[in-house]
Amino acid sequence: MQSGSDSNYLLASLPNAARLHLLANCDLVELTIADVLSHPGDRMKYVYFPTGGVISLVKPLDGESNLEIGLVGNEGMLGVTLVLGVDVAQFRAQVQKAGSALRMAVPSFIGELEQSPALKREVKRYLYVSFSQLVQSSACNRFHLIEERLARLLLMLRDRAHSDSFHVTHELLAQMLGVRRVGVTKAAGSLHRKKLISYSRGDIRIDDIQGLEQASCPCYRADKETYDRILQCPA
Repeated sequence: MQSGSDSNYLLASLPNAARLHLLANCDLVELTIADVLSHPGDRMKYVYFPTGGVISLVKPLDGESNLEIGLVGNEGMLGVTLVLGVDVAQFRAQVQKAGSALRMAVPSFIGELEQSPALKREVKRYLYVSFSQLVQSSACNRFHLIEERLARLLLMLRDRAHSDSFHVTHELLAQMLGVRRVGVTKAAGSLHRKKLISYSRGDIRIDDIQGLEQASCPCYRADKETYDRILQCPA
């Protein structure tokens, strides 16, 4: 299934022959918000190349708390550790934004990695970017204020949703940031009073992109520069 393949930048970066060979073993699927694609410790069955949806990588901390450590949009893929020979999921992969994705069975993907040096090269580059994002998120979660972290997260969601408007509840944002819902409500209220965002019943709109970037911690810019430099994704 090739429909929408050009919307995934990792796939679009491949030589035409390699891309078509891979796509012949992919299915186009729809991701539903809040669906869990894998749990920590699960053996991976599929890899996903989002073309419209966004997947959140979440680390469960205890019986009640979680922390979002990364996002997967159409810049990359879910299942990148397969390039290292690791087929066990590290995090809970949960759909953050509904949309389409290209899905491929793990054995087929491993076969493609073995046959395509171009695919292996691009997946390794994406692995580097994903690791950099994880390190940046760890520092961000430790040192920066909730309002700064929320601004960063909303900008990251915007980049992957390719829209200034998207649906995400305060409860889900709290789970992703690893804080109480009241903390997100307070931070969102501050951003709203500054006329940077508006929201209603989970529908969030970014009204001032430059202002939100200024309100964000430096981690957003650092992440974006890494993506642009290594993956050279379109804006």
